[in-house]
Amino acid sequence: MKIQEKVMIKDIISDSLSKSISYSEYRALVGQLVEDKSTTGNEKTEALSNYTMLNDRRMKRWDKTVKLSDEAISNIKSFDKNTTWLVITESWCGDAAHVMPVINKVAELNDKIDYRIVMRDENDALMDSFLTNGGRAIPKLIMIDNATNEVLNTFGPRPSVATEMVNEYKSLHGKLTPEFKEDLQRWYNKDKGQSTVSDLVNLLK
Repeated sequence: MKIQEKVMIKDIISDSLSKSISYSEYRALVGQLVEDKSTTGNEKTEALSNYTMLNDRRMKRWDKTVKLSDEAISNIKSFDKNTTWLVITESWCGDAAHVMPVINKVAELNDKIDYRIVMRDENDALMDSFLTNGGRAIPKLIMIDNATNEVLNTFGPRPSVATEMVNEYKSLHGKLTPEFKEDLQRWYNKDKGQSTVSDLVNLLK
């Protein structure tokens, strides 16, 4: 990456961070949207509002039930670099509802990790700097070194196991069907956040 590009990305990240919110603020926002039968993002459709309501329920469940192994906890607690984990999301995103509570569980274990959240549609320049295979896929976690403002790593939009499942299905069928999306939700429920924990621990190495 050219120096000029790096400087530009740092400026974009800095601008987005100034508009970011904490996970607890995000959960309160989603709760309010459910009451208002609304959603984040540029499109305010009934379908997306319904997804927001469903995701609020999913996040409530994961906030209570995600468990981490002793080994994962030890690895997370031993991480010794001040970082910000900036996540790009929207309240209607199904993958985000499964992933974001897990990120929170990890971040809560280490006060050197500052977990911040921004909305995709309000941060075009940021999203377009961190595309996945050319697409504006969310959630996307950007791991930033607080001392240098350098981007150390990224994660998302899905844990690596789910990404493989998606890529395999797309290569066979050309696109994701509603049936596959239901299968993916079942996989998330069965996995209980463990693949996400594993990927996040790898980020810290």
